[in-house]
Amino acid sequence: MRIARFSIDEGVSFGVVEENTIAAVRAHPFGDLTFTGQRFPLADVRLLAPILPSKVIAIGKNYAEHAREMGAEPPAEPVIFSKPSTAVIGPGEAVAYPQKLSERVDYEGELAVVIGRLCREVPAARAAEVILGYTCANDVTARDLQRRDGQWTRAKGFDTFCPLGPWIETELDPADLALTTRVNGELRQDARTSLLLHSVPELVAYVSQVMTLLPGDVILTGTPAGVGPLEVGDEVTVSVEGVGELTNRVVARE
Repeated sequence: MRIARFSIDEGVSFGVVEENTIAAVRAHPFGDLTFTGQRFPLADVRLLAPILPSKVIAIGKNYAEHAREMGAEPPAEPVIFSKPSTAVIGPGEAVAYPQKLSERVDYEGELAVVIGRLCREVPAARAAEVILGYTCANDVTARDLQRRDGQWTRAKGFDTFCPLGPWIETELDPADLALTTRVNGELRQDARTSLLLHSVPELVAYVSQVMTLLPGDVILTGTPAGVGPLEVGDEVTVSVEGVGELTNRVVARE
């Protein structure tokens, strides 16, 4: 099932995507879904970020080749950092390049996990019980600021630096999915989630040992090798097998 958040006639709703239509549901997508009876052509609605999380927890250097391209060996334990909720945007929205502050902004295509219920200290074997589903993500990064600061909050935290979408796929095995990133149609990243150093269940267990996860929270699972710079005017598309495509264009930040 594909759960989307959408806007139509100045209202915002959740809905279930079925082929070329979206069936609206009441309230939120957690728990049993109650349909309103309204159904809209998908072409007539604007898809938004599929969830507005209380927090986005990201995993660094979770593909061995990406760790090496960043000049480090793969870490023994997951490296976690956070992105503010204000960084989240949806499909088709613009990534704002902060040209006054950064001279290099990179794409990082990723599989994102959406948490479905309040949880903490979740055993890896039970991780699936607390996951609502999966979506595409782009962990946009001001690379020069990341290297300059030594920690990653500023580099990862700009408004618009966390595109998510186009929807949440709830029926998916994340163990071995194709993940690609294209810039202006050119393939830049091409990997499979089977190459993750720490699997999705392991990540849910690890993060939930540190902090309570709330419904709608997002875990970014890491980016594969092939990261690189974006320029104003570029169009970047992250694709995850079984989920779909997330496309955003880069504009100059005003």
